[in-house]
Parts: sequence; C-alpha cells; structure tokens
Amino acid sequence: MAPARRSVESARKPSPGEERNPLPPRPLPSGRRRGTFLPQLCFPGGAAGERTRVAGAEAAAMERREQPVVPVEALAAVTRERFLRDVYPRRMPVVLKGMELGTCTTKWTVDYLSQAEGSKEVKIHVSAVPQMDFLSKNFVYRTLPFDVFVRRAAEVKHKEYFLSEDEKYYLRSVGEDARKDIADIRKQFPILAEDVHIPEYFEKEQFFSSVFRISSAGLQLWTHYDVMDNFLIQVTGKKRVALYSPRDAPYLYLSGTKSEVLDVDNPDLEKYPLFVKAKRYQCFLEAGDVLFIPALWFHNVISEEFGVALNVFWKHLPAESYDKSDTYGNKDPTAASRAIQILDRALKTLEELPEEYRDFYARRMVLRIQEKAYRNDCG
Repeated sequence: MAPARRSVESARKPSPGEERNPLPPRPLPSGRRRGTFLPQLCFPGGAAGERTRVAGAEAAAMERREQPVVPVEALAAVTRERFLRDVYPRRMPVVLKGMELGTCTTKWTVDYLSQAEGSKEVKIHVSAVPQMDFLSKNFVYRTLPFDVFVRRAAEVKHKEYFLSEDEKYYLRSVGEDARKDIADIRKQFPILAEDVHIPEYFEKEQFFSSVFRISSAGLQLWTHYDVMDNFLIQVTGKKRVALYSPRDAPYLYLSGTKSEVLDVDNPDLEKYPLFVKAKRYQCFLEAGDVLFIPALWFHNVISEEFGVALNVFWKHLPAESYDKSDTYGNKDPTAASRAIQILDRALKTLEELPEEYRDFYARRMVLRIQEKAYRNDCG
C-alpha cells in the first residue's frame, strides 16, 4: 500500500496588505532524526517583534503538519536607486510592479510571436504530465519550428503531439552551443528583443544571461536554486512562484541544485518528513510583474496560464568566483565546489574508523563548521 500523503496549506493569493508584511527569519529548527544534522543558515529580514508575532502561527502550522506560507512583499514603482539602497541588500525575494518593460507586454500574442521569429527550429521539453522532474527526467527533448511550438504550447488539447494529446511544452532558450554559449535574447531572438526593456538595476559588466521562456498552462518546474541573482520578468500570462530560503536547504532533500520534493503542494511526508519545516514564501505574478530572486533562493514555478517570461541573470559575486564553464548560472562557485570536494574526501577518510568513532568525529567536524562558517546574526 502506498504511503499516506498529507497536504500542505493550500495556496491562496495574498491581499495587498499582507504583501507588505515584513519577512521574519526562522528560529533554529528543533528535532532531528538520528544521524541527521540540520544546519541553520542566517539571512536577514524581519524584526524581533515580528518574529514573536508569527511564532505562534508557525508552531500551529507545524502541529497540523502544514507548511508555513508567507506572501512575498510587493513594491510599486521602484527606481534603480531605491532598489539598490533598500531592496537589494536585504537578500529577500520581492515582486516589483509597474516597471517599464517596453511593448512586449502588449505585443507578444500567440500570432505575433509566431510571425516575428518564424520557423526557426527550437529545442523544447515535452512532458506527458504537468510536473516536470529534472532528476527522474520524466520529459523528452524534441525540436520544432518556433511558430509551430508557440501554437502548440498555447493549446490545451493537441491534434498533433509527441506523447499525448494533453502534453505540456516548455522552452528554455540556450546559446548557439549550449555547452559554450550563454542564452541571450538579443542573439537567439533578436526581433523579440527589440520589444523588451530590461530593468538595468545592475552594472553592465555584471550581466550574465537573458533566458527566454515559454510554458504551457499548468506546467510546473522542479524546485531548484541558481547561483546568480536574477529578475523573473513575467511578460504574458500568470505564474505562481513558491520560494524557500537558503537556510531551509536541510528540509528540501537536495540532489545537487535541485530538490527531490516534486509536489510542493501535496508532498509525501512519509518519504520527506522534514519538508514541512521549510517556510514557503509565495507570490502570484501577472503580466508586467518582475520577481527579484536572490542567488541561492530555491524556487518552484507553476504556469497558471500559457505564458512568456524572460529571466535576466547577473553576477552578484566577483566574476572570478564563478565556474567559467557555467552557461546556465547553476554551477556552484569554484570555492564552494572545492570545499565540497574536500569535505567528501574527509568523509571518505572517516569510513576507516569504527562506527562509534566515526559518529563522534563527524559531530566534531559539524561543530567546527558551525563555529567557523555559519553566520551569527540570527538575533
């Protein structure tokens, strides 16, 4: 018999008043399974009074085995100066409304998109199910003329299809050679690029990539993090975005940069019991909205409608910090990669000891990591 599944708190669109609530940091998690260490990374946000106010609600949600949900703050008419002064240093996701994005928000209809870029071939993801899983690869790659792809992605039922009549389509643009070149809408889709005004809230030399995306209605992308800051510009359609703080990584069952928990709304809590401890930040994007996603923040995206979006990534760290072979913006910084390799070698060395000693010295290693590497600004 399959394990019972429990539902996390159902998603709802927050009221404007809720969107402006401060975003409090989480307290140090309590309770751990034997042999499992749950590190607590500290990221800024929220005052002590606000932490006290929400503590009761969070405790009640945990008792009900529901995941706490916090609306992502929304701000209107944010200038570059205000963003860099008041928003960017907080390292929290924020929805920016009323941004000047050019004519794309009104021009990019299905007909216009099909005609503008014509029959150039694009490589796409095709899935028979709405929830795409990069770890199990429950999708296939196919190639279609761009105009054919756009019309299929906008359909609910297909007369022509690869897997099934209700299959889902997803385009994530890549460079000419995906192994060497970054995605840049100005190069891959130059006609459409003329319609877009990208908010330049970063220095030109920090720019990394601009990723053009088209999704079928109902498509859900796997939870993952990127190592660079980015703007998710929702040009047409609607999306729901669930985000998780980097400090909640211990609860997300990671495999590389991705979470094994595919269904964040109805997770299998028998298989992933700690997932309920992760605090979910959530927003609903409409055409013209821009979501700032800081580096290392996990995000899970559902396209509630057929939609077109543009991701703009830029380098938050000095350029030399990043892996030069990274064309997607998701390879760990070189120093982090080296540290993980060293840790793997240390753990391999511990295997030479009996279990009792291995356990003891592993705990000593954890304590040393806490002492030397953790932030101490939890309050």
